[in-house]
Amino acid sequence: MSRRIPSFLALCLLAGASLAQDRPPDLSGERRAVLEAFRLAELGQLDTAGRARVADHPLLPWIDATQLRRRLANAPTNEVRAALRRHDGTAAADWLREAWLRELAKQSRWADFLADYRDSPAADLRCAHLAARLATGATDADWIADGRALWLTGEALPAACDTPFKSLQSLGQLDADLRWQRIELAALAGQTGLVRFLAGGLPAGDAALARDYADFLDAPHARAAGWPKTPRSRTIAAEGLARLARRSPDAAAAQLATLAPALDFSEAERGKVLYQVALWTVASYLPGSQQRLEAVPDSAYDERLHEWRVREAMHRRDDAGALRGIERMPAAQRQDPRWQYFEARLRERLGQHDAAKALYRQAATTATFHGFLAADRSGQPYALCPLEPSKDAALRARVAGHPGLVRALELWEIERVPLATREWAALLRVLSPEERKVAIEFARDVNWYDRAVFTIGDTPEDLRHYSLRFPLHHENVLRREARRHGIDPAWVAAQTRAESAFMPNARSHADARGLMQLLPSTAARTARKLGIAFGGAASLYQPETNLVLGIAHLRHELDQHGGIAYQAIAAYNAGPTPVQRWNRDRPGFDPDFWIETVTYKETRDYVARVLAFSVIYDWRLDGSAVPVNERLLGRTVAKSARRPFACPLSPGSLPSP
Repeated sequence: MSRRIPSFLALCLLAGASLAQDRPPDLSGERRAVLEAFRLAELGQLDTAGRARVADHPLLPWIDATQLRRRLANAPTNEVRAALRRHDGTAAADWLREAWLRELAKQSRWADFLADYRDSPAADLRCAHLAARLATGATDADWIADGRALWLTGEALPAACDTPFKSLQSLGQLDADLRWQRIELAALAGQTGLVRFLAGGLPAGDAALARDYADFLDAPHARAAGWPKTPRSRTIAAEGLARLARRSPDAAAAQLATLAPALDFSEAERGKVLYQVALWTVASYLPGSQQRLEAVPDSAYDERLHEWRVREAMHRRDDAGALRGIERMPAAQRQDPRWQYFEARLRERLGQHDAAKALYRQAATTATFHGFLAADRSGQPYALCPLEPSKDAALRARVAGHPGLVRALELWEIERVPLATREWAALLRVLSPEERKVAIEFARDVNWYDRAVFTIGDTPEDLRHYSLRFPLHHENVLRREARRHGIDPAWVAAQTRAESAFMPNARSHADARGLMQLLPSTAARTARKLGIAFGGAASLYQPETNLVLGIAHLRHELDQHGGIAYQAIAAYNAGPTPVQRWNRDRPGFDPDFWIETVTYKETRDYVARVLAFSVIYDWRLDGSAVPVNERLLGRTVAKSARRPFACPLSPGSLPSP
């Protein structure tokens, strides 16, 4: 008899072991065998003896699934189904099932497909499910309803839908009205190629009109004035002009003047176009921004345009106009700490000091960039009400021994990141909020820091878990290099958190790499300046190398911008050229107004985020904070002038950075 313990029993024993040690089991001693099993499974060469060596390991479901996915085209059905049953309820089984169903659909094995199908959000599998039911004779009312529901999307659908849709059409269930509904959805989604494709199923006259609609969406033309005066024509015309406004607000405004009366636009349709004309004019502070903002009907305003109305007035140094813009915001938006702060600043500049003080006090009760600025203005401590994961021994032991957590962490440790992420997502679906925080703490302990950033949740209570959300790794190197270059270590930590969430293998679409997201060209240039060898792009994934070069580059940006930290932060994100333009366009602006009127949303938010994060890292590093109004200028202060932290009396609804 084998002395090996079946994997499900092994997991139970692992859970029991966790009850004693309050942490996930250490599986490092078995990693060599598991990695070898994965290697062989990926080649489809894991034999019975090799599988037996990992038969009691928690990652056996993933090893089995990897082996089977490698040879699904020829795998016996009973073998696949046995694996699905054996590992049912695991993320690995779901991963295997998806691949198995796609293989069955490819082979048109519809009876097997139906036997093994489970509801899926994947469009190709939903289409294949329709095809399978059709092939086995199920064209009942439910099948028709499911097919019509799948049809009504503005996005292109996979080829697996072609046969079911042809059957729906032959049954008279895809009539011209339903086809037009989808054409409108495709038009609003910007899918003009799909609009032209769908037009082919309409009568000749309607098909020509649908294609003309698509042409207008791509490049608005004068023929639209002759379209039938129908809601559909107006919808397409408004959408096309709104899209044109993003490229040329002037051209959209000119065409609106002709088309609105020709097609009898409603206020909502005019408002949709005027909104985009105003937005894309003011987003670059072009001439006429104020007039175009005022031309937008109140019914078309949303929070985004309300904000731009305030920024546009700030850009013109019109404090009274900016204040009127804030006063016209919806109540909930006006009570956001950002706009409470700026309302206070504007009232202060207009001599309304008592009203300003009251608003500063309100904003300062929030742990946000603008809340911290308000605290500087009002002399209040920085509001921070930290929470920590539960220390309840039974709860922690339950999470530590959860099979999903054990699998997720071990997959992370052996660098099977996509699989680890799948396992983690499945785990979060079954954990309570309290259990989730404990799981994230365990993930942090194995350097999987971004779990706290991306999966902790977004309630006010979730966001108060600062020690989880703001990791601090490689602290000795960070402090050493910050000291060498005369840079505030809390700022460096905040920049690193904003760039990579302290994930050393992070890589952007622009090929920025590592903790501080350095481009290889920037890193090479910085290394030459420091007089050190550069080990190439791959070396940027080494935390110490990245911090050495990244902090030196941050010092370079600071020097390039006269020691003004908020501009150095903006340049780190957007590059030096936009910063030069913003300085040229708004000379002498106060730092807070400069940041708020930056034209790039990403950079505007980035600067505020880094500065707010710096406060949190001050809390982590030293327990008191450099005032934000000093830090954004690149200044340091004496210990006695640092800001203390305090928790307001009612922290439950506090926003957080």
